[in-house]
Amino acid sequence: MQAAGGVDVATVDVERLERWLADVVPGPGRLHVERLGAGHSNLTYAVTRGPQRWVLRRPPAGPLLPTAHDVLREYRVLDLLARSPAPVRVPAVVAACEDPEVLGAPFYLMEQVRGVVVRDELPAWLTGPARAELGRDLVAALAEIHAVPPAPFVEAGLGRPGGYLERQVRRWVAQREGIQAAVAATGGRARELPDYDAVRDWLTEQCPVEAAPSVVHGDYKLDNVVVRSPDRQVVQKGAPPVAAVLDWEMATVGDARADLGYLLSFWAEPGEHHPLGALAVSGPGFPSRAELVAVWEQETGRSAGDLTWFVTLAVWKLAVLLEASYHRYLSGTTDDPFFARLEDGVPALFRRAREVCGG
Repeated sequence: MQAAGGVDVATVDVERLERWLADVVPGPGRLHVERLGAGHSNLTYAVTRGPQRWVLRRPPAGPLLPTAHDVLREYRVLDLLARSPAPVRVPAVVAACEDPEVLGAPFYLMEQVRGVVVRDELPAWLTGPARAELGRDLVAALAEIHAVPPAPFVEAGLGRPGGYLERQVRRWVAQREGIQAAVAATGGRARELPDYDAVRDWLTEQCPVEAAPSVVHGDYKLDNVVVRSPDRQVVQKGAPPVAAVLDWEMATVGDARADLGYLLSFWAEPGEHHPLGALAVSGPGFPSRAELVAVWEQETGRSAGDLTWFVTLAVWKLAVLLEASYHRYLSGTTDDPFFARLEDGVPALFRRAREVCGG
């Protein structure tokens, strides 16, 4: 059996989902589910029932690294953000399911926000002035996140008031070691990545003094937001370009400069070769990295200072994360064609991280 859009029952059993939803959010009509191809982490689906429109998030199939793809944690983060006194552009969550018997893994539903996610190809309507406005608003939306009081997240066990930067380095070292252990368990050996080791040592030795705690997204970049689109007639007069921020699985309490550094790591200057290729934000009209930093400082009232360490961390941890995805691809638990490019892409990212820090 398959649902609309060719969704495999290995990830979504539509009949079971329909029965669960009838108890949680009753309503008339048959359920239709369609896999959304965007994204390379948690699996995302469009769920419709009559006039109702939702998005479902669940982990990918196959063995996962510890702490990765925790969608129920993501649900709790979104729920707290929705109740924050500081407004944040997030979809409203509808319900969560902890029972793996329904779909084979935990999942949650959230409202569907109208707009587009800009990924490896810029839409035709995103021209010079629109690019400038989007770049500035992307930072404004990030500043809104950093204005959220962190105390409720600490109280809910979704973050700690200090030590974030050191934990980040330790976490991604543990992720790399987890990959090596998983490969060794199958009788293989993870590939050597010498630039990983050099940058790991530099990050450990040069860890900066941490700023006052903030709520941090952890994966903030252009393709993790919904953009209002004139070609889909969802632009309201005076409405900012960024309609909603998505993909909160790495959110916690930490140093806001880590989010800013991560965003900058995806931002290419004119004429600059970027190892992420089409995934990097580039082209005439977009603000420069320095302009993005200036907007963030103006919106938050904080000084960013030297962001070299934070940009280095961003590129390095992305490379570690993608190496885990590459091994899932090699093991056959994902067929995402993006992951095939990581054979060369991950070493290129580690080289990039080493270039940024000069380590």
